[in-house]
Formats: sequence, structure tokens, C-alpha cells
Amino acid sequence: MLNPADAALAKRLSECLPDGTLGRAEPRYLEEPRDLAVTPSALLARPRTTDEVARIVRVCAEARVGIVPWGGGTGLVLGQVVPEGPAPLILSLERMCALRGIWPDESVMLVEAGMTLAEAQAAAEKSGRLFPLSLASEGTARIGGNLATNAGGTAVLRYGNARDLCLGVEAVLPDGSVHHGLKRLRKDNTGYDLRHLLVGSEGTLGIITAATLRLYPRPAGIGTAAFAVADPSASLNLLARAQERTAGGVTSFELMSRQGLFFLDEVLPDLRQPFAKRPDWMVLAELGLPAGLDPETVLAELYEAAAEDGLVSDGVIASSSAQARALWKLREALPEANRRIGAIASHDISLPLSEIAAFVDRAGAAIGALGDLRINCFGHLGDGNLHYNVFPPKGGRAADHRHLADAIRQAVHDLAHEFGGSISAEHGIGRLKRDDLERYGDPAKLSAMRAIKAALDPLGIMNPGAVLRS
Repeated sequence: MLNPADAALAKRLSECLPDGTLGRAEPRYLEEPRDLAVTPSALLARPRTTDEVARIVRVCAEARVGIVPWGGGTGLVLGQVVPEGPAPLILSLERMCALRGIWPDESVMLVEAGMTLAEAQAAAEKSGRLFPLSLASEGTARIGGNLATNAGGTAVLRYGNARDLCLGVEAVLPDGSVHHGLKRLRKDNTGYDLRHLLVGSEGTLGIITAATLRLYPRPAGIGTAAFAVADPSASLNLLARAQERTAGGVTSFELMSRQGLFFLDEVLPDLRQPFAKRPDWMVLAELGLPAGLDPETVLAELYEAAAEDGLVSDGVIASSSAQARALWKLREALPEANRRIGAIASHDISLPLSEIAAFVDRAGAAIGALGDLRINCFGHLGDGNLHYNVFPPKGGRAADHRHLADAIRQAVHDLAHEFGGSISAEHGIGRLKRDDLERYGDPAKLSAMRAIKAALDPLGIMNPGAVLRS
């Protein structure tokens, strides 16, 4: 059993930390973006150094008090809130935001965990390099949280998840010891790789305090286009052709359904859409090409060839960065449109690419059998990640259909599992999907996860209740 973060703990911590490090947590540290749950109360620590983080962890371990690492608070699976149990200590990394070093010739930079993703992108750009991780929340999401959740985003197709962009980590382990793993190496076969264990662990095995990150050359030319397609099958065929024509130069390939475009019309009517008649499905594609290749020409040739074969019925190619931003704004606005309309159930799933079309057909039929409901299916088609969200009929309220949420969730997750997919593509497990992990997870994997948790965090103080049941 854990103890609460009370006045006695605050006194012990204040004796070993600089003034101004501790305080009571304000509402922004206790809430999550969709107001699904809150932490009733918590003590807040905002350290400035790795040594201070280590001191905090050691005191909490001695007092057996739970610690919730807090990055930008943008997670969507309740990984940063503790609605039940003893009041935790929230450990915010926001003051640890320094750029410790950058090596453009190595395409590597070393940043502290509290740096926002947008700041990391800007630091890379200033050095003439690209840090390709890109999320809608990049202005507030922080590198430590991105790594702890193995964040995905729009460029996974080309550059991989956060895990693939991380060369090494510095982290405070549950006993307060510090793992000094900030190497700038591409190859290091010296035993178990703690980097990969900590990345994606959602703060349950340690607190990432800094990371060495992989950078890339900036593309000489970037092209953006929207294509109207008949269905996901045509979209995947178009993706294959784009990859073949550009030798892997496709950075992003986003799928949007007509229902999502209607949602934008409904709640964000000032957003200009590329097609006067909303297509059944729309693809937003971005290319990043080397010198000597004109992205607009490549996209135009791709459109012509695809149109001849009946894969696309219309297309818009951005001729300026402003037009490209306008197209991306549509995609980035979909979560806000969903929030305003109010979903009955939301799902972050992934599927083998060749199974996506069949999944969409069968899932639509399964949801239709439950009632008169609307489906907004969109996401990162290139890496198989769909955000499959279900809404009440137009004019209806999600609250009036909440009794269907469990049946909807199970129908979607059962199908994703049947097709060899995952019930969590990029958002993680947190506390929201623990039951789903237990239901669909491989028993041997779950057993190994519990053994690792028990070995590294025997007191259970690290983000208690997240990923695995306490």
C-alpha cells in the first residue's frame, strides 16, 4: 500500500531541495485534455536538475509515496492523472528544458526532457537539421512525455515513432539511482538496452530526464497535396504508387473520411476545404524530396497516373507554403471538431495495411447494428494507425448514448485484434486501457511486463496504476 504525499513528505523534501521546488498542484496539473478524470489533489515538485529528481525519488521511495511524472499533460489515456488512491507527488519536468548539445555533422542533439517538441524542432532547424517527430500538441507536449509514451504523429511512415528517433536516455530509476545512457552511438551491443525499456514505459519504470535524439537532413523540396479517393483500398494503392515513384520520399499519408469533413463543416465552417463536393474519402500526402526533384511535378504526375487508373477522382496540389498549411490545418482540426461534437467512444488502433479496407467495412457494419450512429475514421494511413471514433446522430448528445460505449469499444477492439492489429497504436495504455491490455494482451508478454515492473519498482511508486494494475 502506498502512502499519501502529505505535509510530512513535503517537509522531508523541502530539507533537500532548493526553495520554490515544491508546492500544491494547480488544476492544470490535475486534469487531462478531455476532462475524463482528475487527480483530486497532489503535491507538486518542479526540479531543475537530474540530481534533484534523484533526491525526490529517493525520499518518495523511503516514504513509499507514488510519483506521477508530468510532461505537457497532453496524454489521452489517463497516464497523467490518478483519480483514486492516496494523493501522489506530481513530478513536473517543465523546468528541465535545456539544449545540452547539438552535433549537426553527426545529426544528433541532446535535450532535457522538459523541452517542448516544438522547441526541439526549432533547435534542429537552427542547426540545419530536421527533428521529424510531429504532433498536433507539439507546442505543449514535452520530449520526456513523447519518449515515455513512444509518441507517433504524422511522419512515422518515413521516420518512425519516438523510439526510433532516440539514441540514448538519462533516467532516474525507482530507487533514485541515475542511468547515464546518453550515448551518441548508432551501434552499442553491450547487453540489455534500457533505452528501449524506458521508452514507451509511460513513467512506470523510471523518469526520463534527458535524451540524445536522431536528426535528419532537411528535404530540399516539400510537396503537399489532397486527393479525393473512393475508399481506403484505393488510398492504399495510391500510397504504394507514391512510395514507388519517390523511393520512400513520402513523409506523411493521412486518411480522412467524408464524415470528418462534414464535422468540419458543422463546427468549423470557416475552414476552407479543397473539394466543393465532399469526397467519400480524402488523402493528404506530403513528400520530402532531394535537390533535383520538383515535388509539385512529382505530385502532378502521380495524380495523372492514378486518375487514369481510376484511383483518384480529384486533386489539389499546394503551390505555396500557405496553401500547404491550409491543407494541413484541415487534418489538424479534426480532433477539435470531434471534441466539439462529442464522441460516444474513441479508439486509437493500428492494423496491417492490407487489412484496413476490410476492417473499415466490417467495423462500419458492426457499429451500424448498434444504432443510428456516425463514424469519423481518420488517421495515419501510411503506418496503419486509425483514429476510429463513434458519435451520436446529428443533433443528438453523446451523453444520451453513453450506454453503448462499452459495446462499441469491444466491437472495434475485437475486430482490430481479429485482424492482427493493436488496441493502442500511439497513445499508450495509461489507466484508461488497462482492462483492454489484459483482455487482448499476449499472456507471456503480460507476465514478463509484470516481472520487469516488480524487479525495477518493487514498491510500486512509479506512476502507480498506469499500464499495469497496482
